[in-house]
Amino acid sequence: MGLRRFFDRIEPSFEKGGKYERYFPLYEMVESFLFTPKTVTTAAPHARSYIDMKRIMTYVVIATIPCILFGLYNTGLQTNLAIAEHGAEGWRAAVIETLGIGFNAANPLANMAHGLLYFLPIYIVTLVAGGLWEVLFATIRRHEVNEGFLVTSMLYTLILPASTPLWQVALGISFGVVIGKEIFGGTGKNFLNPALVGRAFLYFAYPAYMSGDTIWTPVDGFSGATTLAITASDGVQALAGYGITWWDSFVGTIQGSMGETSTIACLLGLCFLLLTRIANYRMVLGCLGGMIVFSSLLNLIGSADNPAFATPWYWHLVMGGYAFGLVFMVTEPVSGSHTNLGRYIYGALIGFMVVMIRVINPAFPEGMMLAILFGNVFAPLIDYFVVQANIRRRARRNA
Repeated sequence: MGLRRFFDRIEPSFEKGGKYERYFPLYEMVESFLFTPKTVTTAAPHARSYIDMKRIMTYVVIATIPCILFGLYNTGLQTNLAIAEHGAEGWRAAVIETLGIGFNAANPLANMAHGLLYFLPIYIVTLVAGGLWEVLFATIRRHEVNEGFLVTSMLYTLILPASTPLWQVALGISFGVVIGKEIFGGTGKNFLNPALVGRAFLYFAYPAYMSGDTIWTPVDGFSGATTLAITASDGVQALAGYGITWWDSFVGTIQGSMGETSTIACLLGLCFLLLTRIANYRMVLGCLGGMIVFSSLLNLIGSADNPAFATPWYWHLVMGGYAFGLVFMVTEPVSGSHTNLGRYIYGALIGFMVVMIRVINPAFPEGMMLAILFGNVFAPLIDYFVVQANIRRRARRNA
C-alpha cells in the first residue's frame, strides 16, 4: 500500500499541465503494469469480463516460461556439445571459466548458465531498442505505453538463433515495432504480428545470418543442419542417420532457434492459454486440421523427386517453429480472424500453407513464419466473407 500511496501523491505532477507532463506515457506504462488501471469497466452492460490488457499480456508471458527455460537449457546443451569438439572462445567462455561452471553438456546447470549468456544479451537489446520506439510513438501520440511490447519482445527473442548479432537484433525489432505495428496505430491496430515481421525482415535482409548449417549453435567451426533442412534434401527417413529421433524433436534437444525447438514446452504453454481462455481453440484446431489433412494428402500422392512429400504430419508437428507458431502466433487475437467460423478457416489456411511452403518450395524448408504472415494478410478478408454469408443467410430466413 505504501507504493500505491506514493503513486497517488505524485500522480498530479504527471497529468496535463503538471511538472512532469512530458513523462506521462512512461509513467502510465509503469503505473498500469504495477496496478489495475482505473479505466477497467466492471458493470453491465458494457463489461464482458473483468480481464484487462495487462492480465492478458501477463498470461502470455507466463505461458512462454517453459519455452524460455528449455531454450536456455538447449542453447547451452548444443553449445557445450560443440565446444567439446571445437573448443571454447569469446567472452561467454571466459565468464563460464571464471565462474568455474565448465562446459559439461551432461550438467543441466552448466547448460542453463551458458544458454542464459546468449539469451540475456539478445533480450536486453530487444527491450531497449524496441522500448525506445514504443516510448517515442507513445510520447508523440500522447497515449500510454501498454504491456503489448513485453509479449512482442519475448516472442521475438525466442524465435531468433542464438548466434544472431546484436546489431541485427536491434534492427529487426525496430522494423517489427515501427513497420509492423506503430505505423498502423499501435497495439490492437496492427494486422501483422510484429515479432514475425521483425524476424521476416532479418531473414530476407540477412539470409546468411538467419539460415544454413552454421547459425544454430554459436561455436566457430561448428556445422549442423536442422531437421527441416535434412528432411527437405534427403527425406524424413534420413534423420535417423544423424541420430535424430521423433522423441528428440518432441522434447527439443535439436538444432533450432532458442525457444522453438521443444514441442512439449510449447504444448504446456498452450494448455495454460486455453485454460485461461486467452487462446481460442478454433484457431488451434483449424491449424492442426489444415496441416494434418494436406500433409496426409501429399503422403498419398508421393513424389520420386521430392522426398519431403513423404513427411508425415506428426513430424511436421515437431519440426521447426510449427508448435511455437501454433501456440503463440496463430492464436494471437489482434492479427487473426475474429469470427468463430473465420477462426477455423484462418487456422486451416495457415496449416495448409506451412506444409505447402515446406514441401513444395525447395528454397525455404521452414514455412511457419511465412504461413502465419500470409494468414494475417487474409484474416480481414476471411471475416468479411463470413459476415456477408451470415447476412445473406439471415436475409433469406426472414424474407
